[in-house]
Amino acid sequence: MKLRIGTRKSTLALWQANKVADALNTQGVETELVEIESFGDKVQDIPIDKLGDKGVFTKALDEALLAGEIDLAVHSLKDVPTVFPDGLKLAAVLERGNPMDVLVCPVEAPQKGHSRVIATGSIRRTAFWKNRFPGDEVVGLRGNVPTRLEKVDSNRWHGAIFAAAGLERIGYKDRISEILDWMIPAPSQGIVGIVTAEKIDFEDVLAKIDHKESHLCGSIERAFLNELEAGCSSPVGAHADIKNGVLYFIGAVLSLDGSKRLDVEREISVDQAVAQKGAEWAKLLKGEGAAELLDHSDE
Repeated sequence: MKLRIGTRKSTLALWQANKVADALNTQGVETELVEIESFGDKVQDIPIDKLGDKGVFTKALDEALLAGEIDLAVHSLKDVPTVFPDGLKLAAVLERGNPMDVLVCPVEAPQKGHSRVIATGSIRRTAFWKNRFPGDEVVGLRGNVPTRLEKVDSNRWHGAIFAAAGLERIGYKDRISEILDWMIPAPSQGIVGIVTAEKIDFEDVLAKIDHKESHLCGSIERAFLNELEAGCSSPVGAHADIKNGVLYFIGAVLSLDGSKRLDVEREISVDQAVAQKGAEWAKLLKGEGAAELLDHSDE
């Protein structure tokens, strides 16, 4: 058996695709990487939230799957819309990496001023930062990891917000200045997802490399996001974690400027944990006005 793995062309995407390839190779499966450029990669001068939220980083790979040009697609699961195109599914995930957001400061310390400037291309990160530090200025930031790091150093902002997993995976762990443990990650952040056609003849192989706990946690977080009818670029954080047979969940919805925030925290036995729990917990926040916050954030 030989499987064609579809991937974006960035260093991080290729690292993730090779990680999946290695896992499949250990199961005796031959693999071939097929590099595909996404719309989100082609358009670098527009904020992600302005590109729309219908899979700007995944659509090209979805189309290749549906056309039979590749057998599976590898994604950062946080970039994957919660509703798949007809004919596709999330077949497996690898063990989750570090889910946290981190601050990266420039190599040369910035000049001290009256207000700090923080860079991020994420609406969620912007909202969380403004919620905690309303006096700071937040500016946009796009590009792959190395490009964004270069911009941090050349602009000498106070810092920029990155996903820890991305930095760690491609050798930039030493650039992490501070772990933002108060910032709730994006749903599925740190998880590598494997998407396939709904009907495949290699289910048994993917089942062997699927990390069940990461899959469960990611599914709960994605159900939380889906119930809120919020996209990947929304000011929504969600994180599920399993310790000693207990699943711990935290979720939050914020206004775009961070001035308003709704939170939910729950813990349940893993035996009771199913994806639908995420939707239940999202409904609690909807009852407190989460939909209104998100409607305002879309304006």
